Amino acid sequence: MMTSEEHKQRTARSYKLLLIFAMISMTMMFAGLTSALVVSKSRPDWLKDFQLPSSFFVSLVVIILCSFTMHFAKSAIKKDNRKVTTYLLWATLALGLTFVFFQFEGFTQLFENHLYPVGGTGSITISFLYVLVYAHLAHLSGGIISLLIIIYNHFKQKYNSSQFLGIELGAMYWHFLDFLWIYLFLFLYFFK
Repeated sequence: MMTSEEHKQRTARSYKLLLIFAMISMTMMFAGLTSALVVSKSRPDWLKDFQLPSSFFVSLVVIILCSFTMHFAKSAIKKDNRKVTTYLLWATLALGLTFVFFQFEGFTQLFENHLYPVGGTGSITISFLYVLVYAHLAHLSGGIISLLIIIYNHFKQKYNSSQFLGIELGAMYWHFLDFLWIYLFLFLYFFK
């Protein structure tokens, strides 16, 4: 017969494995997209002198900060410091939304430079940029929704030093999103 502690540990392990499999699937999707970008680089209409919008540099810093706040929120709840956990969870949400803002600001900068993904003046380079950024934003929206659920559960006092699985899973996903954007940013910055 399984004790309740063993059941809790087995459930936590199952949730972590599911999240890891989901993150591997997402990684494979982005690997496929970046591979398609590599193949498309040989096209004659590829923009060779394209520069990433400056807002994407800002969003890089913001998402790294976001990962730190989520990490420290997990550390704080492990110490039963609910007040600090609350501040850090809200800070993570604010930084996540700030990241989204700067992503769209980057698109505005592209438009201001007459760089469009489709149409008569459209470019395949910009189309790939849009696909990669929007795919990342779609996954980030899942992170924001999960973060809202974590904040709700935190206010319902479901987390403490012995029960913090939701925050731990949220932190794993936020770190994944962080590394994914760093990869995409560096790929887009250096691969021209």
